[in-house]
Amino acid sequence: MNKKGARSHDPYAVLRIAEFRLYVSARLCITLAMQIQAVIVGWQIYDITRDALSLGLIGLAEAIPSIIVSLYAGYLADIMPRKKIIMAVISVLMLCSATLLFFTTDMSHVLASYGAGPIYGVIFLSGIARGFMGPAVFSFMPQLVANKQLYTNAITWSSTTWQAASVAGPALGGLIYGFWGITVSYATDAVLVLLALVLFSLIGAKPLPENINPQNMKESLRSGIKFVFGNQIILNAISLDLFAVLFGGAVALLPIFAYDILNMGPQALGFMRAAPAIGSVSMALIMAYYPITVNAGKKMLLCVAGFGACIVLFGLSTNFWFSIVLLAVSGAFDSISVIIRSTLIHTLTPEYMKGRVSSVNNIFVGSSNEIGAFESGFTAKLMGVVPAVVFGGVMTMVVVGITALKADKLRKLNLTSDMEPAV
Repeated sequence: MNKKGARSHDPYAVLRIAEFRLYVSARLCITLAMQIQAVIVGWQIYDITRDALSLGLIGLAEAIPSIIVSLYAGYLADIMPRKKIIMAVISVLMLCSATLLFFTTDMSHVLASYGAGPIYGVIFLSGIARGFMGPAVFSFMPQLVANKQLYTNAITWSSTTWQAASVAGPALGGLIYGFWGITVSYATDAVLVLLALVLFSLIGAKPLPENINPQNMKESLRSGIKFVFGNQIILNAISLDLFAVLFGGAVALLPIFAYDILNMGPQALGFMRAAPAIGSVSMALIMAYYPITVNAGKKMLLCVAGFGACIVLFGLSTNFWFSIVLLAVSGAFDSISVIIRSTLIHTLTPEYMKGRVSSVNNIFVGSSNEIGAFESGFTAKLMGVVPAVVFGGVMTMVVVGITALKADKLRKLNLTSDMEPAV
């Protein structure tokens, strides 16, 4: 970008829209709540089981229901007001947070009798809710931004908000758990979910985009899948992130690194969970001022390869501060990939199809975080924690190499303002 272009770009343009500010504030709260809950649940289950596979099962318990409902959730997001879906989903997440809190008080004997089973049950229910939330939230955001030229700016700030919450959430979760205990931690989680519900309620309802090709549910789902698999750029971008997250899921094993390898406590775990997001939010803020346009595809490939290299080095590290730096750099690389992929999907997908396309994206990428957590736990059980993490990072780089050779359209991609949705 030349200097004149940099000066004319307004990095705060989308934040001048009042409803978008409510949206990112609500997303901040719900993401903080989820991150706090993830830290607490991971530490709690490892404290109960002392088993790496049990940590991986947390991800599987959430991913399976999310994948099962995802396509139908995308269909609903294209035929129902998206705000109604979001409100219903967050109400279910509120119930899940309250139940986890309840388990630490009068119902603590349930965990004493059944171990981690009831926690997995709550996570399974939250997985169903998140399966519906992803497509609804994804397709709701563009309705708050009338000017399509602000999509990249909106995605950047939305990603920055998410990453900021991912910085604060794990750190808060670890610190609150370490200093005030599990009950206060889950209470904080529940309050944040409630606040997100209130903020979303203040956003006005939006009509559904006009569907130029009405279809029944079966045809509608088929057309959404066909759209993704028929668009080489979107398919390759989604697939790249899928395998990077699948093999690079070292975050699921952080309780083991904090407890057994680095010999530290829940506070250290909180900072380790926050480190990738510190890198991500820093990079997202930079991209708000200097958005990537030229050679976006090549830069995406290089960043995913860099992410894999950081995971390899993290697996080999025995120094806490070096591990923190590696996790932060991995987050910076990941942020670039996420913003480019999200911009592509929003720009190239027609408005009336965004729910369904988002659901396919959620199956590929969203649930791969949880499946990647299971893969990490399973391989750690088979070959040990450090070899499992190193293996995952190496496989991520292998996937990048294959994609760079095969996906010529993605490799040559430039993000331009005249890109139009495929019909």
